[in-house]
Amino acid sequence: MTLAIVAVIFGLALLVWSADRFVDGAAVTAQHLGMPPLLIGMVIVGFGTSAPEMVVSAISALQGNPGIALGNAYGSNIANIALILGVTALVSPIVVQSQILRKELPLLFGVTLLAAAQLIDGELSRGDAWVLLSVFFIVMGWSIYSGLRKKDDALEEEVTAELAAHAMSLKAALGWLGLGLVLLVVSSRILVWGAVIIAQSFGVSDLVIGLTIIAVGTSLPELASSLAATRKGEHDIALGNVLGSNLFNTLAVVGIAGAIAPMSVPDAVLSRDVLCMGGLTVALFCFAYGFRGRASRLNRIEGGILLLSYIAYNSYLVFTVFAQRV
Repeated sequence: MTLAIVAVIFGLALLVWSADRFVDGAAVTAQHLGMPPLLIGMVIVGFGTSAPEMVVSAISALQGNPGIALGNAYGSNIANIALILGVTALVSPIVVQSQILRKELPLLFGVTLLAAAQLIDGELSRGDAWVLLSVFFIVMGWSIYSGLRKKDDALEEEVTAELAAHAMSLKAALGWLGLGLVLLVVSSRILVWGAVIIAQSFGVSDLVIGLTIIAVGTSLPELASSLAATRKGEHDIALGNVLGSNLFNTLAVVGIAGAIAPMSVPDAVLSRDVLCMGGLTVALFCFAYGFRGRASRLNRIEGGILLLSYIAYNSYLVFTVFAQRV
């Protein structure tokens, strides 16, 4: 048991560090290959910050722990909106200037509805998984098309500044990219092993472990990058990290896990977790979109509401776990 706890702590720490190196290496490599900064921000950074969830969920599915895979994806989405944006907005209100990000908000809500519809029958089949992956590639194609057409977007300016701050040679970027990817896999295997042992020891389901410990751990790269971006005044990067990550999680992470190992889905996933994820997505849309001349921003009060929602959700999870054991 002690070894499992150490494995989770060490695995999470290594996962966060390797994800950061992977994102930096991937972004600078894309820049050297001539990719526009806006596309780097929308595609490369979005993929990179979701890399921990992808690797953890794929390994969990391969090892026969689908609950961790599903809980990791949906729990990370909940943590991204309620915890990360909540804390970030409390530190500094997030001003939304990018028009592309404003288009991604309703898109994220639509993707959440698709995820809910697929789980009504209580299972995630390979067919469902391939639908998610197909939609993922369509969304990526739309993002690339929009990014190539859109000029002088606020997100592009912020990504350009970040790339300049992390300048490195192509050789160094490829080195960090490769090292980050290898360590992502290694740290994910360590993390999943420790999490499964802990779940078995406490009699807690894989799903709950995935929704809590692993979800928060794999969301730490987004928290670190969002706080750093906000301190520099790069508000669109802070929000873009979360929107991109949630799209990747809902479509690609769940899609990959389901394609590897179709799974039965407990009723609580739809009635509790997906419902919470959908509600938070609607709240974020209402807070950040900007209606009737209202500034497109996420203020401290709204950030506090999101953070309290996260605390309430996790408190409910803990309460239900203890209630089942009594």
